[in-house]
Formats: sequence, C-alpha cells, structure tokens
Amino acid sequence: MGTILGSTPAQAADLYASNTALYSDPALVEGVDYGRRSRRHLVDDQDPAARAQFVRTAVIAPHGGGIEGGTSELCLAIAGYHPADLAPTPTAGPVHDFWMFEGMRSSGNSALHVTSTHCDDTTARAMCAGSLNVVSLHGCTAAQAGLEAGAQAVLVGGLNSTFRQYLMEEFATAGIRAVTASGEEEIAGIAPENICNRSLLGMGAQLEITTDLRGAMFATGKNTRADRAANTLPLFWSFTGAVRTAIQRLEATQPVL
Repeated sequence: MGTILGSTPAQAADLYASNTALYSDPALVEGVDYGRRSRRHLVDDQDPAARAQFVRTAVIAPHGGGIEGGTSELCLAIAGYHPADLAPTPTAGPVHDFWMFEGMRSSGNSALHVTSTHCDDTTARAMCAGSLNVVSLHGCTAAQAGLEAGAQAVLVGGLNSTFRQYLMEEFATAGIRAVTASGEEEIAGIAPENICNRSLLGMGAQLEITTDLRGAMFATGKNTRADRAANTLPLFWSFTGAVRTAIQRLEATQPVL
C-alpha cells in the first residue's frame, strides 16, 4: 500500500461496522482524528414565474484525508472548488454538492475506513438520496485493482451504465487509462447499498484510483495531506475535467425538473 497516498483493505478488515459506530467511539475526537466536510447548494424556488436550478449531481469521498489520499482534493475540484482555497474553479462552474469523510491523523488513518456499503453518515445519505447522480471517489492499490504493479489507472464502477460509459469515454479522451471495474463487489461498486448507488435513481458511479495514478497528480515530495491541495499537477486537472465533462453529458440527457 502507498504509505502517503494510502489505500484501504477489504471490508472484512474494517474496525467500524458503520459511520455511526465510528462517531460513537469515545476514543475518537472529531476535528482531531477525523473530519467531515460538505456543501449543499441553496435552492430558493419561491417565484411562481421562474424555476430555480436543481443541483443534480453529488460528488463524494467517503475515505478522504489520510485514508485514501488525494480523494478529498479530487472531490472538491470535481465539485467546482479549488482544493487549496475553495475558490470556484472555473469561476462560472460547474458547481455540484459534495461530501467527504477525512482521516486527520498523522498515521494510522486506515483504521478509520468504513466500507461504502456501510456508510450511514446522515448528511451523505440525505445528499445522495436527493441527487439524481452520485460519483464516489476512492483509492486502491494496483494489486487490489487486479492490475500490474505500478499501474496508473482508474477503475470505473457503479450501477449507472450510462454514467460509466461517459466516464470511460472522457478518460480515454484525456489520455487516462480507465478499466471497467469487475470482480470484488466493493471495488466494482455494484451493491445497491453502496453509497454511490443511493441516489434518487438508485444508481451511481464509483471511481477506484490506483496509488500510482493519484501520486502522479501531485508534485514530488508534496503527496501529504497538508501539501496536496496547493501542489496539483496538470494530470490532476485532466482527471477533474474528464469527470466534469462526463457529468455534464449525463445531466444533459436528464429531464428538466
């Protein structure tokens, strides 16, 4: 496993059976051991002559911070916020709702991993249930992905086949190796209980990004929780742009609400 960017084992090794169980552990302190960040955009629809825009897509990182390094930064950037200062990026959008759970320890963050089928954070569940689309960001090793050592790739999973297709196509356009996720249920994101599939449509997308691909997104020597946000490389923004474009294509196929 990557000692800086981090990846996590299968759910059998999880110390906590749910987010609720983790939050209830008196040995853990929020803001010290772990943190949560989210943003839901206001929909003010009081004018009968006009219709306020409905935020269709949520971007989530259930294992951010030091658990699966780089996923917090990608979550913010894909949602439309620069990870260093939260400035709208680009200024005109796109802007999506986001939620993340982050390990904040100097070490041992893998113990805070809660598998995606057991994610019961109230904000995460509510946000996903109120969104047409959800894309969930994760980190894995090449071995966990079933790929050769050192592989720079993203595994595309989840139950929304159209979303998966668009993601695969946009990654190909960006020159990023993308593989259709298969096999182990957590890696493939195919369980209906997976947080990525708890959308209004009952399906979403899950991206498992290998340690080496995530490492290539940040400046050498800056792959730490404190430094990553301000040291992104072009590959980071190529990945971000590919996911954003896939989201835009998906939303364009959906009816006006």
